[in-house]
Parts: sequence; C-alpha cells; structure tokens
Amino acid sequence: MPGEIITLQAGQCGNQVGQQFWSQLCGEHGIEKDGMPVKVEGIERNDQPGVFFRTNSSGRYTPRAILIDLEPRVINSIKAETNDGLFDPKDIYVSSEGGGAANRWAEGYVNAMRNKEEILDMINREIDSCDNFEGFQLLHSVAGGTGSGFGSFLLEELSDNYSKKLVQTYSVFGASEVVVQPYNTVLTLKRLVEHSDANIIVDNNSLTTIASKNLQVLSPSYNDTNKLISTVMSACTNTLRFPSYSYNSLTSILSTLIPTPDLHFLIPSYTPFTSDFVNAAAKEIRGSTAYDVILEVLDKKLRMCSYNEPNGVNISVFDILMGTEKSMASQSESIQKALIKARERIQFAPWSSSAIHVAVGSKSPFIAKGDTRETNDIVSGLMLANSTSILPILRQVANQYDQLMHRNAFLNNYLNSDYDTEVGDIMDEFNDSREVLENQIAEYQLSESINYLNEVDEEDEEGGKVEGADQQEADVEMNL
Repeated sequence: MPGEIITLQAGQCGNQVGQQFWSQLCGEHGIEKDGMPVKVEGIERNDQPGVFFRTNSSGRYTPRAILIDLEPRVINSIKAETNDGLFDPKDIYVSSEGGGAANRWAEGYVNAMRNKEEILDMINREIDSCDNFEGFQLLHSVAGGTGSGFGSFLLEELSDNYSKKLVQTYSVFGASEVVVQPYNTVLTLKRLVEHSDANIIVDNNSLTTIASKNLQVLSPSYNDTNKLISTVMSACTNTLRFPSYSYNSLTSILSTLIPTPDLHFLIPSYTPFTSDFVNAAAKEIRGSTAYDVILEVLDKKLRMCSYNEPNGVNISVFDILMGTEKSMASQSESIQKALIKARERIQFAPWSSSAIHVAVGSKSPFIAKGDTRETNDIVSGLMLANSTSILPILRQVANQYDQLMHRNAFLNNYLNSDYDTEVGDIMDEFNDSREVLENQIAEYQLSESINYLNEVDEEDEEGGKVEGADQQEADVEMNL
C-alpha cells in the first residue's frame, strides 16, 4: 500500500487551494461533499484513497488535512460548502483573536510559535491514524502573513520533529496587492531552502496568463487559478492514488527529480486542461494523445512559473501521463518517439543523466464514466522540471527585497513586532534570509557547470546524487 500523506493548509491562499484540491480528489475517488462514498453501479475500484483520506467504521472519508488560518472567513466558507461533514473539527485551527496576520511574516510566525503544542498535537493525531506514513505537503503563499510566517514555523517544526519524513510544498508566489511581499517571500524562502525536501513553485501572474490565453477564460479569478494548481496537485499524486508497479510513492518521484538536496525547486507545466476540473466554460479540447502531450508541455507558455526568459538548463525532467485504459493502449511506441523529439529540444546540465522520466497514470473511473466518448480519448499530462528556469523569479524577489530594504520601507511593523522580544533580532533574520537566498541563486547558477558535482561539499554528497550522473545514460527513460 502506498504511504499516507498529510496535508497542511496555511493561510487564505493555502486553504483556498486546498478547497479546490479536496473537491477534485473527492470527485476522482467517488466521495460526496459530506465524506460518504458515491454509490455508482458498474465501476471497478482500483484506487487508493487512503493515501489522502482516512475512514471510520461507517465508511465516511475524512481528509488527512490540517486547516490553519488566523482569521475565520475562508475556513468558515469551506465548512459551509461541505456542511461540516468532510473535515474533522479537531483538525482545524483558527486563531481565537481572528484578526489575521496583517500580511506580516513576523505576526504569522509568532502566532505559530505561541500555539506550537496545539498544532503539534493535531499533527501527531493525524500521524497516529496512518499505517505507513510517508510525508507532508504544505499549501501556502509566500507573500502574505499567515502562509509565509506560520508556514515558515511549520517547516522548521516538521524538519525538527519528523526529520525522516518527506516535506513537500506547493508554494504560491506573487500577490501585487501586498506591498511587503518581498520581505515575506525572502524570509519564507530561507525555510523552503533549509527545511523542505521539494518545492513546487507556481506564480500567480503565470497562472492568470494560462487561464486567460490558453483556457480563454475572461477575467480569471483566484478560484480559476486555484483550480489550475489543484489539477497539478492531482496529477502529481495520480500514480500514488491509482498505483501501478512504478512511481507509486512520493519518495520514488522526488528521488527522480532531485539529484542533490540543494536543488529542489520544481516548475510544473500541464496540458490540456479540460472542463472536468477547471472553468466549465473553458475551451474544450477535441483530442490529445500522449505524443501531443509530451511535446506540448515543453511550451514556455504552459509553465506555471515563467518570466519570458530563455529556456534554462534542465537538471531533471519527469512527465506523468493520464488517460483511460483505452486512450493509453498501444501508445508505447508513440511515447518513445515523442521522448526522442523532446530530448532534442531540451538542454540538460552536462553532469545530469539527460533522461526524461515518464510515468503512465490512470484516469479516475468516476470521472471517465461521466465523460463523452470524445473527452474519454483525451490524454492529459504533467511535466515537473528541476531547472535553472527558477532563477528569474529568485532574482526578481532578491531585487525587490533590496529596493525596499535600501529605503528602509515598511520596516516599522516588523521592527515593532513581538518577534524581537520573543524570538530574536528581526534584522538579523532579514540579513540571514537574504544570504540564504543569494546562496541558493549561486547554487542553481553553478549547477549549469560541468564541474558542479565536483564542487559540491563532501558533507552534502551523502544527500544522494543522480545515480550514474557522470555517465551519459540513455537519452530517454520510460517506466510503463
């Protein structure tokens, strides 16, 4: 049985993304809004909902999720949508003050620190319900106060208390209405670098562009863009929830993508989005094959973290293809042909394995049953790239931070916060975080060099390198 994953949702963004994610997973696993299983004739279950849900004696499903916010509005809307029937009330934390973090990292961090024992009790209770606990996924924004500050404290505690378990994040960048977002982002990036194993990075501007241009959705809302994120999350976990003999654990996926502990920022691309999960008014796809998908996900316009920069150097690339048994039948040869073409278009780091890894997933039988014949023929796919294409966003954050700090702009609310009295000097924290970000930028720049592995410190080498990285392996690798 695949290992269980516990989801932590922090702040308004994290909980709104989580709301879409659980709605999508319920649809894929045939679960009603109140947690009860859907009764549908003629469906043979081959799924593993236990990866993300636990069940009680009556068969009711409850997400393995902890919902955290410092103001109640979003969580109250989630509870209302599910009639208080899906989530366990014991797994919901809302600050008793209810005033939020005022978009300040320090406020979120200090609140988390003060309520550490309560949060850890919630996490331990969820772990106790697991038989084969594998790791955590954190959903949050790096721009505001709760997702960044509370999320940062969570990352530190997960690293300290559950060091042998994987910690993966879905981190949302960009929120133009938050003027102090560069401060919050730099402080959070320090924790993402030092206290997590993998970070899937999405940028609000890129999501809005994809929704408007690729899906032809007029005036995309956060609800639209959050559905794009939840679709990526669903695809990332497809082979865990509909397991085959390969890539059926989070460990197997992340070990393919992350050759060294210092290079763990991942950029997702997905195609095609259909009205199954995104806006019902989105332009429907007439047909899509595995061959089409493998080549289309290379399009820069589909990157969910893109700054119109030239293609970066790829360290690793992993594709997940999803379709019905009928749509995926007899496609091995066309997949191989597409991979060979894709390999010619991708620039890999000279020390990497230069392989495109592919997993073939399954379309949910509950979704497929309601599809038309035309939609059933569609193959969708996700690409996760560990690439130096992450550098533009890291540099932009650093530049925005430096511009604010140079003018000492908006620092009063940080300097006068309880962080100074209860934790330590906030300016020391700023300086240290900025240095960590600079080192991370340098690490990705260095990874473009053929001598990268030789320059990695010996104490870091135990983190695991790409097997045979100094040998040029086959151009493509397929696991079907």
